[in-house]
Amino acid sequence: MKIQLNDTITALATPHGSGAIAVIRLSGKKSFGIIDKVFFTKELKPKKVSGEKGYTVHFGVIAEGDIVIDEVLVTIFKNPHSYTGEDSIEISCHGSTYIQQQILQVLLKYGARMANAGEFTLRAFLNGKFDLSQAEAVADLIASNSGLSHQVAMQQMRGGFSGKIKVLRDHLVNFASLIELELDFSEEDVEFANRNDLKKLIQSIIGIIEKLVHSFEVGNVIKNGIPVAIVGKPNAGKSTLLNVLLDDDRAIVSEIPGTTRDIIEDEITIDGVLFRFIDTAGIRTTTDIIEQIGVNKAFEAIKKSAIIIYLFDAHELSAGDLRNEIKVIEEHIGTSQLVVVANKIDVENETDLKKEFSEFNPVYISAKESKNIDILKNKLVGLFDARTVNTTETIVTNARHSDSLKRANQALIKVADGLDKQIAGDLLALEIRYALEELGSITGEVTNDDLLDSIFTKFCIGK
Repeated sequence: MKIQLNDTITALATPHGSGAIAVIRLSGKKSFGIIDKVFFTKELKPKKVSGEKGYTVHFGVIAEGDIVIDEVLVTIFKNPHSYTGEDSIEISCHGSTYIQQQILQVLLKYGARMANAGEFTLRAFLNGKFDLSQAEAVADLIASNSGLSHQVAMQQMRGGFSGKIKVLRDHLVNFASLIELELDFSEEDVEFANRNDLKKLIQSIIGIIEKLVHSFEVGNVIKNGIPVAIVGKPNAGKSTLLNVLLDDDRAIVSEIPGTTRDIIEDEITIDGVLFRFIDTAGIRTTTDIIEQIGVNKAFEAIKKSAIIIYLFDAHELSAGDLRNEIKVIEEHIGTSQLVVVANKIDVENETDLKKEFSEFNPVYISAKESKNIDILKNKLVGLFDARTVNTTETIVTNARHSDSLKRANQALIKVADGLDKQIAGDLLALEIRYALEELGSITGEVTNDDLLDSIFTKFCIGK
């Protein structure tokens, strides 16, 4: 994507398709000149808005010659007090796809061009309205689908993460400049940067960065959801459980063993936490090639999931059988958390069941009757312990940011090691500069067109 700031761009800002209303954005130097050519009173008299104050809304019609396209509201934003930092217009029209396209065609006719993906937010970044991490948080905010992901994205968009990175860079820049100064006086063997103070600073920054990197484990889950695999023997009720958790007939339910042969996945938010439930094929020994592929996929899902629900039919397995089944599952779990769930308690005496399976501390449910499903949901939320997540603290949710922090940390570890070994200042300066570049790439203080292209082309058109 070639970066251009001298032209005027337009795009539909609301989702494509018909709706009650739609919003069309216009941003750039020609915005007011273009809108003045197409915006009129209901009597088709010119309605010039270029002389009006910013943050005002005006009623009229968009027309091409004598042909009225639609009655609209035009909102004015004057530079630099707009989302992009440029003169901007938002046209609220009726949501007909025909009307949307006709208005866009008129705007294009009078000098605008269609915006590229993410170009409005790119201009906001280039015009100093956001730093790069805040701009990326805009995309996260749009994509947020749970209370926690919304809170974290909002905190980052307001500059919480950027502020922490700026403090780290400022401290490093101060010492880096002193070391660079030493290089200018290398023949005189002077030392401007106190090595003990530098070592303390480096160790402190390493600690902060490692905490931020560690927060990505939680942040990634908040952003993308906690993967939960539902596993067990055929006909244990896995698909029924998935359907009742989602409150939807997402999976086929049948009395025939082995009905589910592929991975079925869907999402639900519980107490503000997003969970991604994965219904897997029943785990058993089979000669059916297709079913065996499904069983293999079930084990793959187990390895990738943070929580494993092992569901068993309470009147089909004994405690000894369950012990053996769980042992097989645990061979594939890794660091995942296992939740044992006894299903079909509607056909057995619950008191007897609790006595027989007490060593496994299972959650007792009836997926078919939706019994005790809330208890299972509370158990899942408790495992994540989302309520202990402090969204006022800085939480890293972006993989690019995490990778940059890791690389900066590696460079600073080399600086700390170099200070212990009393290596030359030019080598210390080299690693500090590298760490500064990595931290700067997070906020956009160090960037290039390829990086911007990679980030903003992932945005939707109109944002």
